[in-house]
Amino acid sequence: MATSITPLGRRVLVKRSTSEEKTAGGIFLPDTAKEKPQEAEVIATGTGKDDEGNDVAKLFTVKKGDKVLISKYGGTEVKIDGEDLLIINETDILGILG
Repeated sequence: MATSITPLGRRVLVKRSTSEEKTAGGIFLPDTAKEKPQEAEVIATGTGKDDEGNDVAKLFTVKKGDKVLISKYGGTEVKIDGEDLLIINETDILGILG
């Protein structure tokens, strides 16, 4: 996927994993009843500059391709090239999945 956006500062562009279509009991869930998945893949990292223009890129703890666990309500949803993506602050990443 070729992204046409680079997040600014300490922000990270992620793509949420797909959520389950049905429950363990076999009941199919409509989109409105599905809980947003907290697992995501890092698509791009930000420019690494803080508010004063200092270079903090070396402080990023995630890189492109990492599978991460993100906070449930953080970030801003965007649609890029027909895909639903999320721009979040790096602090909204709870952990890297092994």
